[in-house]
Amino acid sequence: MTVDFHDYWEGSKKLIDGALDEYLPLESETPEVIHQAMRYALFPGGKRLRPILTLAAAEAVGDDSRAVLPTACALELIHAYSLIHDDLPALDDDDYRRGKFSTHKAFGEDIAVLAGDALLTLAFGLISKTGEREEIKGSLVLLVIGEVARSVGTAGMIGGQVDDLKSEGKEVPLAQLESIHHRKTGALLELCLKAGAILGGGTQEEIESLSRYGRDIGLAFQIGDDILDVKEEKKGKASYPALLGLEESKRKVSELIKRAKGELACCKDGEGILGKIADLVFRRSLEYNAGNP
Repeated sequence: MTVDFHDYWEGSKKLIDGALDEYLPLESETPEVIHQAMRYALFPGGKRLRPILTLAAAEAVGDDSRAVLPTACALELIHAYSLIHDDLPALDDDDYRRGKFSTHKAFGEDIAVLAGDALLTLAFGLISKTGEREEIKGSLVLLVIGEVARSVGTAGMIGGQVDDLKSEGKEVPLAQLESIHHRKTGALLELCLKAGAILGGGTQEEIESLSRYGRDIGLAFQIGDDILDVKEEKKGKASYPALLGLEESKRKVSELIKRAKGELACCKDGEGILGKIADLVFRRSLEYNAGNP
């Protein structure tokens, strides 16, 4: 049966938002300010790409994704925590996020730091909830917890952020830039696919293929960010357009998306929803039009 992509996305987003609302402490719970800040950072959210990827990966290798919903939400909490900390004056120093004040502007730097810490901590608690489902083996949950710790730690996202900061204002070789992008942005996106495939009961071949898919769209997504930064005239950090030019950067995104979709042959429904998500990442990178910025 053919699934309408828009309906799938909106339905998944509604499911995720409802679960996040259930999992997070109420704003009225003590201490109120930290819970208010946590919810402020999450609602209204973005596209919920990361948890949707997690659900889609589970569906690509199995029949039901609802059992992995707590882990999908946990990965969105980790993403939100990283954005709160990225926006801080000591890092990217951004006053706005998604059209409203960044968390540190709304609640102060101290509460913003603690809200990020609280979201990361809660994320691991949510992953443990996945182990309460009878259809998911506890050993698989432990495996995912290890993957999360590696992917968002110094070997992954945090390490990539450190090197990204250190590269500001410097000429960075392409291989180093690719490594930074893979870790800073790609590691979490790859993790979403791997976690969904593991918890969905995928074979080793399926898990590896979906991980490579995630790695490729993760790099494509970050190059897309670089391209959009050209439109917004953001400067300072090393980027693909600065090293390769705009058109070559777009070509690289196209190459990565094609390669990513090639990894989906292992899935029971072929390219399916994941193929459409790859196309979405590709279209996002083309939003910049040099003739009409």
